[in-house]
Amino acid sequence: MTRKTVLVVEDDAPIRRGMVELLRVSGYEVMECGDGRAGLAALEAAAGGHVDLVLLDVFLPGLDGFQVLERIRAERPGLPVIMVTARGAEDDRVRGLQGGADDYVVKPFSTKELLARVSAVLRRSYERGGLVRRLFAHGTEIHLERSEVLLDTGETRNLSDRDVRFLAYLAESKGRVVPRDELLLRVWGIDPAGVHTRTVDMLVKRLRVKLADPQESPRFIRTVRARGYMLGAEVEVEPA
Repeated sequence: MTRKTVLVVEDDAPIRRGMVELLRVSGYEVMECGDGRAGLAALEAAAGGHVDLVLLDVFLPGLDGFQVLERIRAERPGLPVIMVTARGAEDDRVRGLQGGADDYVVKPFSTKELLARVSAVLRRSYERGGLVRRLFAHGTEIHLERSEVLLDTGETRNLSDRDVRFLAYLAESKGRVVPRDELLLRVWGIDPAGVHTRTVDMLVKRLRVKLADPQESPRFIRTVRARGYMLGAEVEVEPA
């Protein structure tokens, strides 16, 4: 079985060494960088090879973690990213998730937690699309396996892993309204108890732009007031 490659971008040398050693002992290939610019350079250099996941610290010299995440999502939208944040920095975690991060881990973290989150994000990444291969309506096609949208104009747009999982979950739940709390739990892996966030709504807003899905009369993602979201009735679903 091919070993997965993880890029660790962390400026604290002792923490970075600990993460690298743990991942290597656990069977991963590991690349490491101490700042945001070097992290992006490493990704560019590895374009001919492969990086399967990025562990990205928020507080980095040069470019901070949010700036690096923005660049990654623009250039490699399907690449899984786990943000590393300080304890109690809830705003950072929410900002990272809204920016397209797949998960976060809070310092100080246990070795078991870090490995579990890496494994879970990689598993979700390679299972993206789940039971659904494609969605289409009104001349627009959403290819979940390829993480892309083909608009009726002929333009192609990329989807992030989170976009794909969100659409796949709506498709697998076609015909019913999916509450925001359920989406947080099943798509983001966040326990919604006591959490007040517009993470789901922000993703829907960005996704509608990618799908050219008008807010006033959406075809793909319907908002059901005070309840949640559901797939549009006219959307056809092609199973995997």
